[in-house]
Amino acid sequence: MFESLSERLERSFKILKGQGKITEINVAETLKDVRKALLDADVNYKVAKTFTDDVKTKALGQNVLLAVKPQEMMVKIVHDELARLMGGENVALNVKSQAGQPAIILMSGLQGSGKTTFSGKLANMLKSKQGKNPLLVACDVYRPAAIEQLRVLGEQIKVPVYSEIENKNPIEIAQNAIAQAKREGRDVVIIDTAGRLAVDEQMMTEIAAIKAAINPQEILFVVDSMTGQDAVNTAKEFNDRLDFTGVVLTKLDGDTRGGAALSIRSVVEKPIKFVGTGEKMEAIDLFHPARMADRILGMGDIVSLVERAQEQFDEEEARKLSKKIAKNQFDLNDFYNQIQQIKKMGNIKELASMIPGVGKALKDVDIDDNSFKGIEAIIQSMTNEERVNPAIINGSRKNRISKGSGRSIVEVNRLLKQFSDMQKMLKGVQQLSKNPKLMRRR
Repeated sequence: MFESLSERLERSFKILKGQGKITEINVAETLKDVRKALLDADVNYKVAKTFTDDVKTKALGQNVLLAVKPQEMMVKIVHDELARLMGGENVALNVKSQAGQPAIILMSGLQGSGKTTFSGKLANMLKSKQGKNPLLVACDVYRPAAIEQLRVLGEQIKVPVYSEIENKNPIEIAQNAIAQAKREGRDVVIIDTAGRLAVDEQMMTEIAAIKAAINPQEILFVVDSMTGQDAVNTAKEFNDRLDFTGVVLTKLDGDTRGGAALSIRSVVEKPIKFVGTGEKMEAIDLFHPARMADRILGMGDIVSLVERAQEQFDEEEARKLSKKIAKNQFDLNDFYNQIQQIKKMGNIKELASMIPGVGKALKDVDIDDNSFKGIEAIIQSMTNEERVNPAIINGSRKNRISKGSGRSIVEVNRLLKQFSDMQKMLKGVQQLSKNPKLMRRR
């Protein structure tokens, strides 16, 4: 995500490296390169020009502190302007339900933008993180696969899906679904609507009619971030007709240049509320402009990484695990469970990119999300006794585990060696924490 833009901006700032102070000449040279980088990332031309003009004004008005290098000062100014350009602050989703009336969220966007998948992700997030009781509604009456797709997603996240196979009137379906949600005491209704391959009058008239009939609290425009500048133009068309309340950027884990994220907020003046970062139902993040600016400038995003970890790791389980480590009882069952928790956090390469400096180092490294499969297969082929006490695994047991997992003896030995080394390291850490004098000697 934003890798190309990050690299170009980094090269732009190097123009100021070694300079004693910020001047009109070196700022102009730097910002000329910054503007090119933004345009190459498919940022709207007017947005890019306004952005660099604002940065120039602020840069030339700065009194650079002796302790701060001009290059560092420029990075700080660009960071703040990027955050401002993308909205400044996160804008929360309005899901407050009235007395007996559920909160209604209407999804809009072009076909293929990821509306249906995002509807499932949003329902899953509201259910698991906010304790909501959502209902998904299939109002795409033109694409039978959309109804089936939403039904499959609903089963996966255990959220009911309302649909009417014979009825081809999306307004009636939406109204009937809301009535059912009231009867069942559901507090959120998420309505997935039809998309088209291009903006057309029929689609716009239909979704505007749905909006008028159900009066939703939130209208989210879902856009594929890989479509670049076209996404901005489409957003403007939809906003003119629907006056939507927020934007969702999908497929930010793909090979996107980032132009949509940087342009949409300025062009339609509506907040980006969510980003989709993968296919899994958990791959949804609140959009934080300042954190996104950090990532664009290669500074990582530790706050989001910690938040994801907190969402997946149970405090009580963490305490139990800590006690097991303290007693040197951390076994392969615990190791296996930790792998499952890490996998739930999302794409491994994306997680690594949130650590400052790591994203750049891993730019050309291919990290397969299936990297854990071999390890999981080996551990699953062990008996519980072997997982608790790997020391009993002799030659014949290794042979059985190898055949059962479909992995070589070499891979089995490597895992056992790595786990043994991990146990020694954890034991050493515990000894140091119990005896601070040992740390001082080192």
